[in-house]
Amino acid sequence: MHILMLNYEYPPIGGGAAPITRALCEHLAAAGHHVDVVTMGYRKLPFCEDFYDGRLRVFRVPALRRSPVRAVTIEMSSYLVTALFWALWLTFQRRYDLIHAHFLMPTGVLAAILKRLRGLPLIVTIHGSDVPGYNPDRFKRGHRVLAPAWRKIVRNVDRIISPSAYLAGLLQRAYPTPVEVVPNGYDAATMPEIPRRKQILFVSRLFPRKGAQHLIAALKGLDLQGWEVIIAGDGPILDELKQQAAALNIPIRFPGFVKGRELHELYAGSEIFVFPSLHDNFPTVLLEALAAGCAIITNNVTGMPEVVGEAGILVKPHDIDGLQAAIKRLMDDETLRLELRRRAVMQVQHFSWDIVLTYHLNLYNQVLSQARALPSYRAEKHATRDSDINVNDA
Repeated sequence: MHILMLNYEYPPIGGGAAPITRALCEHLAAAGHHVDVVTMGYRKLPFCEDFYDGRLRVFRVPALRRSPVRAVTIEMSSYLVTALFWALWLTFQRRYDLIHAHFLMPTGVLAAILKRLRGLPLIVTIHGSDVPGYNPDRFKRGHRVLAPAWRKIVRNVDRIISPSAYLAGLLQRAYPTPVEVVPNGYDAATMPEIPRRKQILFVSRLFPRKGAQHLIAALKGLDLQGWEVIIAGDGPILDELKQQAAALNIPIRFPGFVKGRELHELYAGSEIFVFPSLHDNFPTVLLEALAAGCAIITNNVTGMPEVVGEAGILVKPHDIDGLQAAIKRLMDDETLRLELRRRAVMQVQHFSWDIVLTYHLNLYNQVLSQARALPSYRAEKHATRDSDINVNDA
């Protein structure tokens, strides 16, 4: 199968959807499929990279991107312009079976134009911010202005994938349409074999909706003798969190942004992982905590209950007393911590890429079968030749 994969962000740039896209591409290529990714360029990143003996190719088109972490509207728009020309050229060089785009906005705009021009079946995975109501503190006005274009894209997509039933329901409230729920895949990293310590861990980018401030508030009055509290991450409220902890006289270690082995050691060495986020679709930090065998506390809203299943304690958002009670319960009950750790290791297996890749391939085949059954479908219109591409010819 030949797939044209579109995402305006792809590692090493971008947030949570970027590594998910890369992992899907890599597993498709490892299974023998051919994937071409068209994404946004950034500084001195190479324009083209080949992986898996050429079965995975990443093309980074010029764009006005200034930050590796986040892109603003004008930067996304610059990607759409340059990516359209390159992706369209690619469709004349290789016989793609379908387009798989990530985000209805902005990437869905590019994908919808390509579908119209080349007649290729289109699948879009939604990730959160592209769905009205998911991130109203940042995108409420933008969704209101772009609502007509957003609805038009939704109507013309052959299949929409959502990582969670929560996000699928949010989209369907904005526009009634079928949505396939396919969880994000996760290949658990090998965790360091280090002693488990009396350690309470929070890991995330430090935005207000991630809830680190609620964790600090819940720690007030608890006997933390013998326990260490760590809030790992960086973001705009880091200084506020430090001030809050100092004002409440709560000893907390703030190591900043951590990754790689240092991050794995934090997970592997922690007894309790607390993530009182107010709004999250399919948070990777919960998958990481599950894989590390932490006893988890998180909120009972949005997509978080779908991730932890029966492997964590769920509390109501903004319920500081309830959060404090859950933390104290785990601090006092080693047997419960051990049971939740056992469930965590079992729960994370549901998100194995072997399973998730099969879901994707089944959907790809369903969409292709439906497209080929249409009178207007003509495979030969999708390519003039099926050959290797020399990027120097473009």
